Amino acid sequence: MPLNIPKKLPAVEKLREENIFVMDTERASTQEIRPLKIVILNLMPLKITTETDLIRLLSNSPLQIEIDFLKLKSHTSKNTPVEHMQMFYKSFDVIGLQNYDGMIITGAPVEQFEFEQVNYWQELTHIFDWARTHVTSTMYICWAAQAGLYYYYGIPKYPLDKKMFGVFEHRKLVDKNPIFRGFDDIFYVPHSRHTEVRAEDIARIKDLVLMSDSAEAGVYMVMGRNGREFFVTGHSEYSPYTLDTEYKRDLEKGLPIEKPRNYYLDNDPEKGPLVRWRAHANLLFTNWLNYFVYQETPYDLNAIH
Repeated sequence: MPLNIPKKLPAVEKLREENIFVMDTERASTQEIRPLKIVILNLMPLKITTETDLIRLLSNSPLQIEIDFLKLKSHTSKNTPVEHMQMFYKSFDVIGLQNYDGMIITGAPVEQFEFEQVNYWQELTHIFDWARTHVTSTMYICWAAQAGLYYYYGIPKYPLDKKMFGVFEHRKLVDKNPIFRGFDDIFYVPHSRHTEVRAEDIARIKDLVLMSDSAEAGVYMVMGRNGREFFVTGHSEYSPYTLDTEYKRDLEKGLPIEKPRNYYLDNDPEKGPLVRWRAHANLLFTNWLNYFVYQETPYDLNAIH
């Protein structure tokens, strides 16, 4: 995909080294085509890592995409340089004046707080409300999925006895939906979370469809508003070593953490990860872009409502 992103974004050089085609704003301006406009609200602490993971997956399509990164006013990132945030992220004062074809809202390390206790909850729910009338389709990932399901539909989250941590088998529950085009009957997804949403709560809401689950990891994907919302509890976007980094970080901190399940070759951290989720991660984002963003969005962005 010709991806239209700022020329100096750190992800650009890393992805070019991986042989992924990334188009910067200078070259994109010479193409006579309306790009898809995608806004990413990145709530993860290591923002540059998350940017790279998401751009890697958004790059696997022939569509041209223009990406904006959204930052919160009520929260300052402690793990990303201020200069990076000032150069590449825009406030809602700017973003909120526009319409977008698609939006991605990432997870955040706040899941063990009640939603209303999160210091940026009010600002976040204001953005949630805006997205419903200014974005064609929005993908909510991990904690953002739980937050969206709670805010829009009253779905509670429940604490787990221990962290859901590893790579798990999943199945499709709605076989013919285009979000699953090209998927195998069983596919793999990384998870890293302390809370969950439950299928029985989702089943009570007529506007929600449980799309995929896992015998070990529970609910994975929920669709709302016929595809204008996707709530994804796992981390399909994770790069091969993300779980490894989280595991070793928690070990160094002395936190109670088990080895990520179904992740290391022969369950041995010294042998590194066995990557089994990359193909389906690419399909997930490509199908979302094609069938629920590109095919559904109006040519005139002002017509989104």
